[in-house]
Amino acid sequence: MKSERPAGRSGIGGWVFLVVVLVIYAVTTLVDYELVLSGVGVFTQLLDKVLPALALVFVLFFAVDLLLDPKRVEKYLGRRSGILGWLAAIVAGILSTGPVYAWYAVLHDLRQKGMRTSLVAAMLYSRAIKLPLLPLLVHYFGLGYTIVLVSYLIGFSIIGGLLMERVGDIHAVSD
Repeated sequence: MKSERPAGRSGIGGWVFLVVVLVIYAVTTLVDYELVLSGVGVFTQLLDKVLPALALVFVLFFAVDLLLDPKRVEKYLGRRSGILGWLAAIVAGILSTGPVYAWYAVLHDLRQKGMRTSLVAAMLYSRAIKLPLLPLLVHYFGLGYTIVLVSYLIGFSIIGGLLMERVGDIHAVSD
């Protein structure tokens, strides 16, 4: 029988990993100081790229927790949300900016509060429509092509969402 740790307590594995990494860095510094400086430089550059996305995630989490309680999410994005839920998901997908991995955590939080799987999929799919690029698309390919392409993307976001919900329902039944 597996014993569960109390909530909020973690094992020492994370601390052991930290100590091992620090020891490796200390030994490497003694052996090849330039290599460590290069590694710290790469880490700093990576941190510069990742911090804005992490800040966006924290701001979005704050906004979601502040504005969207589970009852509201269930009402507007849950099972009985209807056409307004689909419309909200598609418009949110079109308007969403930034890296998609920043949205994964926010959508996960919304799912835990009652958002339908189909609406998550529709939102992610409709991110392919980029408002700032639409004028360029019209310029190069014409208005007719743009209207058909955007219509297809919206239509397939709905189809993909319905399929994902169906797969989720099948998965839930098999568990």
